[in-house]
Amino acid sequence: MRRFEFVEGTSAKFWMAEVQGNTFIVVYGRLGTDGQRKEKEFSDEEGARREYERKVAEKLREGYHEVSSEAPAAAPKGAKGAAAAAPKLSLPPRVRGGKPTAEQVTAAVAALTSLDALVGGRSWKVALQARVARRALRTLGGVDPARHSALEPVFTSLMAKVVAPRGEPRLPLWAAMELLSELDSSAFLRTLEQWKRAPAGAPAQAATGLLARQAEALGEPELALRMGALLEERPRAHGEGWEQRWSALRPHLEGHLVAGGSSLPAWLRSLDAGGDPRLAERLSRLGG
Repeated sequence: MRRFEFVEGTSAKFWMAEVQGNTFIVVYGRLGTDGQRKEKEFSDEEGARREYERKVAEKLREGYHEVSSEAPAAAPKGAKGAAAAAPKLSLPPRVRGGKPTAEQVTAAVAALTSLDALVGGRSWKVALQARVARRALRTLGGVDPARHSALEPVFTSLMAKVVAPRGEPRLPLWAAMELLSELDSSAFLRTLEQWKRAPAGAPAQAATGLLARQAEALGEPELALRMGALLEERPRAHGEGWEQRWSALRPHLEGHLVAGGSSLPAWLRSLDAGGDPRLAERLSRLGG
């Protein structure tokens, strides 16, 4: 069954087709979903073949490109539908890999140390220094802080302040996720474990608990990190920019879930905002 895909803007679709005897068969839908299967019978195989060629030409004119020419014995059926025959989508690179210099590591340590000292102070100063620290981490090429003795202590200290008790200086979770987005996904998993060990009652506990649950449900650290960052973007992050980022990530999430026998609605039902209205609103938008 030949497979064609169309990805542009917020649109991400697939279309598959083949001829079996005098029957023209198509499976189509959004990338990562089961898709819909339709069959159309003709009086003879030649008629079905003409329709097949006409529709392939039509899809090419519409901007679809062929991604697979494999022809299974039959069009995919069953729980996973078309997704079972679909090639796994590869997430685009999140960071630019490379070995950091000693000077770059030193600069990152200094930026994180400055941020650590500002936590609990004026919010605009914290936000400004968080951006500085994120840019400094970006130069490190997606490192794991645990592999750098100078970087690990201050980074761990900052992450601990996300789940600080009420009344103590706290680093906003959105700032922590921005920093984690510049590092290897192993740092995200280790930080989730660190947050789990925090004393009960921390103001950020509902949100960090949600991040841990969605990561466990996905079982894919890189995807979990990106979803966590999307869920915890700065409170004012909304509108087209947020929707575009979600539209780009959604096919990857749905494809991963379908391949594991689940679905986006089922995954969302497994998550609980813990009474946090902002998180509840974000989860609702994911299901829209």
